[in-house]
Amino acid sequence: MLRQLQEMGSHALDIYDYLVAQVDPRIKEYPLMQSPVPMTAILSVYLFFILYLGPRFMANRKPFQLKEPMIVYNFLLVALSIYIVYEFMMSGWATTYTWRCDAIDTSDSPQALRMVRVAWLFWFSKIIELMDTIFFVLRKKHSQISFLHIFHHSFMPWTWWWGVGYAPGGMGSFHAMVNSSVHIIMYFYYGLAAAGPRFQKFLWWKKYMTAIQLTQFVLVSLHATQYYFMESCDYQFPTIIHLIWMYGTFFFVLFSNFWVQAYVKGKRLPKQEVKQQKNGAVAYTNGKHQENGKVHENGKMYENGSSNGIHHHPTINGTSNGSTPYENGRSQNGKMKKA
Repeated sequence: MLRQLQEMGSHALDIYDYLVAQVDPRIKEYPLMQSPVPMTAILSVYLFFILYLGPRFMANRKPFQLKEPMIVYNFLLVALSIYIVYEFMMSGWATTYTWRCDAIDTSDSPQALRMVRVAWLFWFSKIIELMDTIFFVLRKKHSQISFLHIFHHSFMPWTWWWGVGYAPGGMGSFHAMVNSSVHIIMYFYYGLAAAGPRFQKFLWWKKYMTAIQLTQFVLVSLHATQYYFMESCDYQFPTIIHLIWMYGTFFFVLFSNFWVQAYVKGKRLPKQEVKQQKNGAVAYTNGKHQENGKVHENGKMYENGSSNGIHHHPTINGTSNGSTPYENGRSQNGKMKKA
């Protein structure tokens, strides 16, 4: 039994060595690309923090106020995503690519090396985006940490490492360019949302963010589907196309379900803690209501709040005659009547 386990382990190591050896030598020069181990370690620490350590650390703490860091973070990602899209376009998609069957340029030409560089930068941006969930944990926004969110931020960067390592360019890079385009809009929205209530009026298009993401998956799947109808295509890694098609379809289903739950069934619509009735000029908050400058709570009425620590005790009818002031819990007359 032990010998069989050793043989299986040795066989697994041989497969691992073979897979790592197939990584494009041009991209091995970039950080974290020599082996999948560092990337796997980063994602493991990420999952440990968001699922166990982070919630325990924040259990008895108030949410951190991270307004300024979040604004800077989101708008930096907007700038990075714009740069990535531009580089993808200049590396082939706006110059030499046909948008159909485009093979990977394996040469050391300036344009080919430019595509390798932006492919790595796209993958590395996914490591940076792990901060999305870290912010949720530190701000105790637990409702935002869904299965879809965790899966997208952990499993996808892991698979993208292999995709970028084997196929930095060609028709398989279309989904990366489209994804970065969507992230320009997405992180711009997050940046405005983090800036505060004064920008809320500019965020009326929140629900359309999911529609934009759904459109992304449709475009990616349609582009990959072309491969199955071509008589011949010299793209070097067909497995990448199969995975892209599967991911596009899978995420379309997941995000469609999110759309239904969030905006059709209304489970993600914001709850109104304060309801205002303009006609009656009555505002209800936490079981209290205020009317005509008076606050009623649990059968008591305080007129104009309190003044210098003096409150007026109401009569049975709930009106105050102002003749029985109390200060510091004592009656000036030395007597207190119960209603």
